[in-house]
Amino acid sequence: MAEQKESSVLFSLKELMNLEEDRIKQEEADKDRRARQEADAKAAAERAAREAEERRIREEEEARRLEEMRRKEETARLDAIRQAEIEKAKAEAEHKSRMEALSAQQAHEQQLAALNSDQGKKRLKMIVGIAIGVLLIAIVGGGLAFKSAAEQRARERAADQARIATAEAESKRLKDTFDEAQKREEELKSSLASAKDEATRAKLEAELSKATEQKKQAGAAIQHAGGNGAARPKSGGGSSKPCNCQPGDPLCSCL
Repeated sequence: MAEQKESSVLFSLKELMNLEEDRIKQEEADKDRRARQEADAKAAAERAAREAEERRIREEEEARRLEEMRRKEETARLDAIRQAEIEKAKAEAEHKSRMEALSAQQAHEQQLAALNSDQGKKRLKMIVGIAIGVLLIAIVGGGLAFKSAAEQRARERAADQARIATAEAESKRLKDTFDEAQKREEELKSSLASAKDEATRAKLEAELSKATEQKKQAGAAIQHAGGNGAARPKSGGGSSKPCNCQPGDPLCSCL
């Protein structure tokens, strides 16, 4: 009986020791678990803080990149505007220079044409005066007794008058052609000054150049006609002294 009680006490003690060991093991396990949880929580917090910092850095870098891109785009836009203004000013300056050169050329051509026209008229008057003088001399010198000579002179007079009329008509035609070309040139110049776009301006410049060339040709034709003059009537005398003056020379005494 005593042995059974002792065995029972020993069993109870063992059970208590086992329970105590289990409790200690459980406490250690709980302690380890809490330590791991704390370590995991700390690691998670550190990771979250690190990720937040990295995200903040990325966001700041992205903001700087976007700001730099915006600044570059703004700079490029301003550069494009300045370049466009420079090109516009350059085009306007070139257009103004062309117009001034064209105006100067037109003024010079008008002066030349006016001078040639005046010289042509003077030569025409001289031809008419010479023809009349020759006819009077022929009538007075030949007399009515020389009928055949009078008839010959009459034919020459008619031929002279025909040449004079032809010269006058040609001079008038050339003057009308010149005036018409000059009028067209002035109209195109006025239209060009008020042109709004480059296409219209280029078209008007081409037409203006064509009109200017036509006026130039008409002026040259007037100068040529004035330089050559009408055919001079025969005076019936000996050979005259040759004229060495240049066509269009206002100081020449033999034209």
